[in-house]
Amino acid sequence: MSSTAGGADVQVGDRLGFKPGMVVQELGWDEDVDDALRVAIEDAIDSDMVDGDHGDVVDAVVLWWRDEDGDLVDALVDSLTDLVGGGSIWLMCPKVGRPQAVDPSDIAEAAPVAGLSTTTTVAISKDWSATKLVAPKTR
Repeated sequence: MSSTAGGADVQVGDRLGFKPGMVVQELGWDEDVDDALRVAIEDAIDSDMVDGDHGDVVDAVVLWWRDEDGDLVDALVDSLTDLVGGGSIWLMCPKVGRPQAVDPSDIAEAAPVAGLSTTTTVAISKDWSATKLVAPKTR
């Protein structure tokens, strides 16, 4: 079986690099998020995701983002607050053609302004794509 009822890939942990014991912070949750994808992430880390009030370092951030959510640069900078060095932000956006889809050029423009590099984008569920953003390695 390759997918769940909600369309999230069962192997989401492998695809996103999530492992048991990781602390993953979830930002931007709303009722439109893919619950099957959320469950798959929590299964992969063998724990619940933490929210923005966690107050400690996290290994990764899952940021749900829609076209009308505001300033993407500000959201990305805020996502870095608790992120451990070497951690990644997974920007979850509605796929192109879906309501509230984010133009890929908006992500490409916002990432470097926030001090991030885009490494990969994957279709992670029926309605959502995931873009991995990381801070460039320093010398």
